[in-house]
Amino acid sequence: MAGMLDDLIAQVIGLEIRLHACAERLAAGTDDEALHDLRVATRRLRSLLRPFRGLPAVDVLNEAAAALAGLSGPLRDLEVLIIELRSHGLDRLTTDRERARHLGYAQLLLAPELARLFQVLEAWPHLMRVCEREGLLKGLQGAVGKSLRKSCRRLIQALEDPSHDRHRLRLLIKRLRYGVEAHPDLIGLSPKTQRLLVGAQSALGKWHDNMQWLARANLEPDLRPRIRAWQVALHAAEVRSDRVLEKLLRRLA
Repeated sequence: MAGMLDDLIAQVIGLEIRLHACAERLAAGTDDEALHDLRVATRRLRSLLRPFRGLPAVDVLNEAAAALAGLSGPLRDLEVLIIELRSHGLDRLTTDRERARHLGYAQLLLAPELARLFQVLEAWPHLMRVCEREGLLKGLQGAVGKSLRKSCRRLIQALEDPSHDRHRLRLLIKRLRYGVEAHPDLIGLSPKTQRLLVGAQSALGKWHDNMQWLARANLEPDLRPRIRAWQVALHAAEVRSDRVLEKLLRRLA
């Protein structure tokens, strides 16, 4: 148990360092991937913690990470939209959105949600050592394996549903993928299956983006000339994602 706790704490500290680096990149404006990388690190953190929910030290960190994820989501959607518009030479549509994006960066860096997450991360290793001394971490490895198997079963059930919800599938795939990457020795997924998880997440991500853009076009008139192109791209993404999901189900079932 001690070895597994050491590994868990080491992974959390590694993600803490990555989150600080992402925040510094956002502040410096060095690249367009800082926010995306911050969100991925937050998702990895939540997936890493998922098997241990119910422990106060875990729940407080998970809640802090979830709050930051909720705050940063709309800003990332705006960021992806700007990239899409630029890729089609529509820079004239990005001016006001660029201003909103940079204002969003500044607000995020000053947000209490980000400060709270870093505050909890700093105290977390000590809190977990206290849990260990009080005997609250018994059966740690078994809990992780049980959680991963449950995530796998839920994904299979969702994939088998003819009317599957792509939004939910995307969440379940992320949950299983990052959980397996955090604890690679506790569930027997082959490298090919893990690659299919990545491919399915990517395909559903493209579908999600087009859904988001079409929803925005209903509210933002300057985007309406792109509706037809996004509808075509949405259909293509649906076809592509269904193919990958079929392959994934065959591997998992």
